[in-house]
Amino acid sequence: MRKATKRAGGGGRPQSAPDAAPPASARRLTRLVAQFPRARVLVVGDLMLDRFIWGDVRRISPEAPVPVVQVTRESVHLGGAGNVVANLAALGARAGIVGWVGRDAAGGVVRRLLGDLGADAGGVLVSDAATTVEKTRIIAHHQQVVRLDRESCRPGAGLERQLARRVARELARAQAVIVSDYGKGTIHPAMLDLLAERRDRDRFLYLIDPKQPNFAHYRGATLVKPNESETAAATGVAIDGPRALEQAATTLLERWQSDAVLISRGEHGMSLCRPGEPPRNFPAAAREVFDVTGAGDTVLAIAALALASGGTLEEAAWLANVGAGVVVGKVGTATLDPDELAAAVTEAIEHARGRARA
Repeated sequence: MRKATKRAGGGGRPQSAPDAAPPASARRLTRLVAQFPRARVLVVGDLMLDRFIWGDVRRISPEAPVPVVQVTRESVHLGGAGNVVANLAALGARAGIVGWVGRDAAGGVVRRLLGDLGADAGGVLVSDAATTVEKTRIIAHHQQVVRLDRESCRPGAGLERQLARRVARELARAQAVIVSDYGKGTIHPAMLDLLAERRDRDRFLYLIDPKQPNFAHYRGATLVKPNESETAAATGVAIDGPRALEQAATTLLERWQSDAVLISRGEHGMSLCRPGEPPRNFPAAAREVFDVTGAGDTVLAIAALALASGGTLEEAAWLANVGAGVVVGKVGTATLDPDELAAAVTEAIEHARGRARA
């Protein structure tokens, strides 16, 4: 739904002051973006198919008080962990994926779309026991009218063991590993133990997008990216101000033993939190929000590529925040390319300079 985006610090709750200054020069940040195609990232997570039905509404149904959508077109996109892969590919990086689909039409579409991106889909297993997770969104006049979800049982123990073997095989070729956990069964405690143990040994970059019921099992990541509601659910702390934010972040850092957590906070931007340091706050980069579908996947992809390209955590978080501001201005499951990101970086730095002079 289209709405104006409020700046960090606005609206209701007291917020800590945003860090307006970029963490590096425009030249440094755009050079990092230019390095993205050199990175190889392994994504481990829940694959989905996002189907969009687009149309117009001109009347209300005589059968019930609901809009009648006159369908004009349909489109399909990779969802879940697949959208992380799509973001990586759009930014020029080499991406591999470990996950599963059902032996069904939707699973065939997911595999075709991965192939179209040039992603290494050798780690995608096909299940006879479960159907591919599919989400159908009906969009009219840039607004989501309704969403239809199709999903069945989770993959069994046999498929879980096969997925773990694929992950162990693929780790040696990746600079960075992203866990994209949507709670559909690909990510489970044994998988997370494997990744934490291998990261302890090999010290690869390791990023996690968390989800219940695995909050108790994440460990040893470079960066974990919960949103505000996930942070509250994982800690029991309502994020109603800077003190609560710092308390919740301290709890997560200790529990997850991660180098940092990046908490996405909607209209208030993002907060990067590290042990023993106050949160660094990045104000929301979007001017208007059309659709937040998949924005977290964009954040994860950009952060991983920035770190793999030699960026600091601050640079990775800042770039990810700017990239998210671009994709939420698009409708549907969206990505952005390096030119869009570089242009957004330049605009954000010019905006920050304008604020500093004001």
